[in-house]
Amino acid sequence: MPKSRKWREKQNMAAMRGKQISRNEPRQNRTKVVAAIIAIIVISISALYVLNPSLFIGNPSSNTIDWSLYNGAKIRLMTNMGNITLQLRTDKPVTTANFLNLTTHGLYDNTIFHRVIAGFMIQGGGIPNATIPNISDEIGSSNLNYNTTVAMANTGQANSANSQFFINVADNKNRYDSFDKSYTVFGRVIQGMNVVMAISRVTTDTNDKPTQDVILIKAEVLP
Repeated sequence: MPKSRKWREKQNMAAMRGKQISRNEPRQNRTKVVAAIIAIIVISISALYVLNPSLFIGNPSSNTIDWSLYNGAKIRLMTNMGNITLQLRTDKPVTTANFLNLTTHGLYDNTIFHRVIAGFMIQGGGIPNATIPNISDEIGSSNLNYNTTVAMANTGQANSANSQFFINVADNKNRYDSFDKSYTVFGRVIQGMNVVMAISRVTTDTNDKPTQDVILIKAEVLP
């Protein structure tokens, strides 16, 4: 018995739907591939940021800082939260010689980061039971407290720095209108800025001291 026209129309429509689905399959597959590639790129960038955020947050200042000055000795700070590598400047001889001397004599070993302020800086280098002579300030040119740079702390008076230092975790240039005129910038972080940022976010008490010690286990000069 011949099939009705309505039955044939239904069959044709079903066949067309099948053809449409088969034509869309390659397009859907390409969409999935593109989405997978984008996901891989996003994950890779996120991982790179976690491992070394200075690649993203340390470079905005590159147009105003002469990074070629930061080509001196390299120092590894081994902490209980990870390692940080500094590279010292070559135009701050008094400050760098003092820092190297304290490092080679092991005076920074087993000290703590005693002052931590998120979005500002982390400070360490206090040496208990030791009298460290003060050194002269070396402000000079290009003394800019940008993110990732390292500077000497002091009492607020000129030429009062001795052993304490801080690492900037933000662009603190001209903070309080006198920041760069008061604190000698003598190095920068070249590796481990993720560790510095992690330290900057630890829980602190009302005096900005971490509630759990962040220990500078050992400071050493790298070959």
